[in-house]
Amino acid sequence: MQKTRTGRVLAATLVLLVVLALPAFAEGRKGEANITPQTTMKELRENPSIADSGFYTYSQDKDCPPGQRLWERTTLEQYTNRYVAQGSADGMNLVIENYNAGVKVTHLFYTMDEIAQDSTKAKTALFYFPAKEAGAKYALVIPGSGWNESAELEEGACTAWQLHEMGYAVFVLRYRIWTDAGDNAPLEDIGRAVQYITEHAAEFAIQPENYAIVGYSMGGHLTGLFGSDAVGYKNYQVPEPAALLLGYPVNNMTLVKGAYRFLQDPGIREPRYYTMNVSDYVTDDFPATYHWHGKDDITLFALNAAQQEPVLEAALAAHNVPHKYIVYDHAPHVSGIGTGTDADGWLYDAAAFWEEQAAQKTAQQPAA
Repeated sequence: MQKTRTGRVLAATLVLLVVLALPAFAEGRKGEANITPQTTMKELRENPSIADSGFYTYSQDKDCPPGQRLWERTTLEQYTNRYVAQGSADGMNLVIENYNAGVKVTHLFYTMDEIAQDSTKAKTALFYFPAKEAGAKYALVIPGSGWNESAELEEGACTAWQLHEMGYAVFVLRYRIWTDAGDNAPLEDIGRAVQYITEHAAEFAIQPENYAIVGYSMGGHLTGLFGSDAVGYKNYQVPEPAALLLGYPVNNMTLVKGAYRFLQDPGIREPRYYTMNVSDYVTDDFPATYHWHGKDDITLFALNAAQQEPVLEAALAAHNVPHKYIVYDHAPHVSGIGTGTDADGWLYDAAAFWEEQAAQKTAQQPAA
């Protein structure tokens, strides 16, 4: 009896902490949209509108007292990199403008009961960037992650800003990573996030169909698997994405899967997202896919570049999946929207590909 009572108290305490962590719309607490690449991380995090919006600006490995003291002294450009610094600043200014206009930026897609039962779900969220006009298509951005780091800021915010400028609504996903990501938790997070967006489409003033998923690095790996029949969107009863737009996605994680299994799923032999090659799960009905990487991508090289996008490209071609594959001479890993690289502007080309695929899907649907 005592153990049960203690468990209930701990669960109630956890839920309370989650509620207290939610962004609070405090009257008078509004910051200025004055973020630049030279803004320090301390200044960025202390901006009232960013702080109260709930947008997650640090990775887990830096979101602790030693890490915060170290990183708060760096500029936004030093924290991210020169390729995404301006886009990240633009994204943060958009967060400030949205929050100041009364937009609810942070949305939880798990219930408080679910979070009480599984505390790892407290580390998930959707960050919402409304379109300029109602009725727009939406994109879900799944940033990269590795070990205990995630890229909601450097790949999420900058991509959201550019897609917003192009007229789309955008959601950036914070998903479970590292030791919190056992039992295919990141795939569940994507599925539940799309369910939440679909169910609240009217509230967000978006089209629930013909959406795109933009995935980077590990986020690209997860995006590819979400397009599969085996572990993807069909398992969550949500619409098929009109297009998958992948920046330097990981196809094959063989060189690191041992460490991931040891830390995330010890003793489990069943397939997990990190043991799956996206290329092995491509089928004839796989969503249309746009993917790219650079020849100077050190991360993909370290993971055996020959087993990455060339293999994914071959699988897409073998199954006649509509796709586009681009290899740039200069496009390092974690270069996001590609500013200052050969990939600069790739997202505009990818959006045109998305629109073409969405139009074809709409034309193929039977008349009402």
